[in-house]
Amino acid sequence: MQRQQLQFLQKWIKKKNKKPLVIRGARQVGKSTLVELFAKQQQKTLLNINLERYPELSSVFTSKDPEQIIQQIEFLPEISRVNNNSLLFFDEIQSIPEAIPVLRYFYEDKPNLPVISAGSLLEFVLTDHSFSMPVGRIQYLHMGPMTFSEFLGALGENKLQQTIKRYHLGQEIGSVAHQRLLQLLRSYYFVGGMPEAVAVFADTQSYRDVSDVHQSIIETYREDFPKYSGSRNLNRIVNVFNFVARNIGVKVKYSNISSHDQSTSIKKDLELLCMARVISKVIHSHSSGLPLQADIEEKVYKLLFLDIGLMNAICGLNWRTLSQLDDRKLINEGAIAEQFVGQHLQALLNDSANRELNYWLREGRSSNAELDFVIALSGQIIPVEVKSGATGSLKSLHQFMGEKQVPVAVRFDTSLPSESKITATIQRKKQREKITYPLLSLPLYLVERLDVIVDEYLHQ
Repeated sequence: MQRQQLQFLQKWIKKKNKKPLVIRGARQVGKSTLVELFAKQQQKTLLNINLERYPELSSVFTSKDPEQIIQQIEFLPEISRVNNNSLLFFDEIQSIPEAIPVLRYFYEDKPNLPVISAGSLLEFVLTDHSFSMPVGRIQYLHMGPMTFSEFLGALGENKLQQTIKRYHLGQEIGSVAHQRLLQLLRSYYFVGGMPEAVAVFADTQSYRDVSDVHQSIIETYREDFPKYSGSRNLNRIVNVFNFVARNIGVKVKYSNISSHDQSTSIKKDLELLCMARVISKVIHSHSSGLPLQADIEEKVYKLLFLDIGLMNAICGLNWRTLSQLDDRKLINEGAIAEQFVGQHLQALLNDSANRELNYWLREGRSSNAELDFVIALSGQIIPVEVKSGATGSLKSLHQFMGEKQVPVAVRFDTSLPSESKITATIQRKKQREKITYPLLSLPLYLVERLDVIVDEYLHQ
């Protein structure tokens, strides 16, 4: 379960002067479970204070003295005294926003006491409060849904999990393993990476039970919005939430989301959902050099949803529909493949200073070109094209490679891994030009290894 995050916590706990850790992520991605597992692993006494259950603690956090706060906390039921083996965990910290700025005083006065907090839709709260975040006094850890390889581990498919995690450039994958991975990829498209959905599927193998979990999670999100959205229009936020799930990878036009709401209101709703990690932007970058974010057009972007399973649930792909689809019909859904790759690229960049994804778009009078993702890896710009099946046109990729002349391009599809030289003719400066470039074709399920594969290719 979230092995990458556990490794992060293991490094954090060893630091002499630990900054309080704030785990950020959407609701039900497993933040609380992660802390419980970590405390057990470290043999720490977990003092779990769920601030949603104790609203009366808001007055306690008006104090700037951690010792006084701890004394009051110790009066709570089933909370033992704080000692050298304690791990203090403020769960659902968004319920008492006053607790957030107080974290700095734990760092200054109690540097040896490990303090973790977690919150869902935290940014909704922060936008309606005047206090400032304790910058430089806290540390962040971002959490998202479980990846495909973690999904395989939860299902007990350890050999297939290791096939992904140990893959290196040029390694062959047998046809039996490849087909099995594609079958399980189809299951992941439906189940997604929300821990509760994965746990239910691992236990029952029932898509119907997973559908029930998805509906429960979606309803939880919708019920949460009025708690943290302040004075914003609830129905409009729910409409934006649903629209994004149904329009993955489509350039955003506010008028398409709502024809009767002001674009400034829609924009604000989108920003709040993005900050809360419920949705995320993929912003157009001209990709003329690094960093990619220095060359963006902020007003031109498309969107990804939190989780592929929840996305498909909102789109109506329930267990009944799934049972009537064959492999080809499901795998050939381009938006699903793009969501899958985008979701995993975000996980790949989880420890980066900037986790923002980019894409490339050229809009012309006679012809358009659009590349699904552009990512910086090993100090190079890497264009990424996503195909939901085994074949598909690469015209936009040809155009990008001809104009940007970067060292290698990547295509994700359902074929076995391969390296090839691509020759194509593009239109450039009103002239036809012949280009040749190297292409790494990778099966969709290897997206988690993209950084390793690209690094090995560039240094071979």
